[in-house]
Amino acid sequence: MLDWQQIETVMLDMDGTLLDLNFDNHFWQEFVPLRFAELHGLALEQAKQELAPRFKAMEGRLEWYCLDYWSSELRLNIAGLKQELAGLIAVHPHVVEFLDAVRGRRRLLLVTNAHRDSLNLKMEKTCLHRFFDEIVSSHDFGFAKEQQGFWQALQERHVFEKHSSLLVDDSLAVLRSARQFGIAHLVSISKPDSRGPVRPIAEFPAIEDFRALMPGLLPDAAAVP
Repeated sequence: MLDWQQIETVMLDMDGTLLDLNFDNHFWQEFVPLRFAELHGLALEQAKQELAPRFKAMEGRLEWYCLDYWSSELRLNIAGLKQELAGLIAVHPHVVEFLDAVRGRRRLLLVTNAHRDSLNLKMEKTCLHRFFDEIVSSHDFGFAKEQQGFWQALQERHVFEKHSSLLVDDSLAVLRSARQFGIAHLVSISKPDSRGPVRPIAEFPAIEDFRALMPGLLPDAAAVP
């Protein structure tokens, strides 16, 4: 799938790419509505119906990923609630194997829309931070990855060549933004949530398992059977 001789910088998303999106899906679709319902004396389904359009309105914007914003909007301690569910945080299979292979051979960046509180919690639980040369949150720049401003700021602060950079991300909107910016090598994740279905993706090369990216990375790496 990849010609590793052409790739110098590897950029990886976190939620849904390295980590199982089941945690975030359960958190926002079930746990937050439950606590919101308890706070306001609502039935769970009522809470979901009230929250759904509010969440939808923020998709693709930095606010959607901002724990401080939602804490204020919903009058809930979102960071604290994430701590309560931290046991659900899980790394996708073969991610560590891939990161170990890339580390030291290519420049390795974690680029995430996650708020720093969420990012720190997940790094504490998974210890993946040890693999990365740099860890970047879109909140550092004031732009979500869906926006061109993010990629412009990223290139200014963490200089990289577009033609020799790889981005792996589960968000098609983010991949489209990166393509518009000119990043040459783009790969999508077809199964971001271990409990969800494999998504049919035609717009970008897609993988379900990071082993699919391993051939050619190591001198003796064999193709996945």
